Amino acid sequence: MWSIIRALGGDISPLFHLSASKDMNLKQEIEEIANKHLPDEAHFVVEVQVADKSNKPQIKILIDSDTGLDIGTCAKVSRSVGEEIEAMELLPGAYVLEVSSPGVDYPLSSKRQYNKNVGRRLKVSLEEGKELEGTLLSVSDTDIKLKVTKKEKGKKAIEEEITLPLELIKKSIVLVSFK
Repeated sequence: MWSIIRALGGDISPLFHLSASKDMNLKQEIEEIANKHLPDEAHFVVEVQVADKSNKPQIKILIDSDTGLDIGTCAKVSRSVGEEIEAMELLPGAYVLEVSSPGVDYPLSSKRQYNKNVGRRLKVSLEEGKELEGTLLSVSDTDIKLKVTKKEKGKKAIEEEITLPLELIKKSIVLVSFK
């Protein structure tokens, strides 16, 4: 996981607080700004988080790429986004800006992230509470296909392909193998 953190701006008024509606609008504006400063179509914004901690807004932008992400890209996006936030005066004073990759333990949240991980093992938590582990075989607009190993007591394990609708998936995490 790559991460660039910048503390920007001057003193901040102790009365500054992000309301829920301002927070949502700010998140949308920052996501639009971040998208403008991505180097190419292979890069994409995964999530923007805005929090008001210690009277200093904390902005976290998670970016990813279909072809891999490096720290230089995070640094460039951080500089460009920070400059535009200040030029537009989106925040009245000091703030912390962090631009990073989601990291291996961050849940997959878009079709694009699933496509990037075809062939890798996933741990999938379903809305109903059931958990599955398997190899991601394919992704469509509405579902994913996993190859899972089923073992019943006293029988030989068998591999089976199952299709899971995306709307039934609560969380999917890529399993890292050190073999």
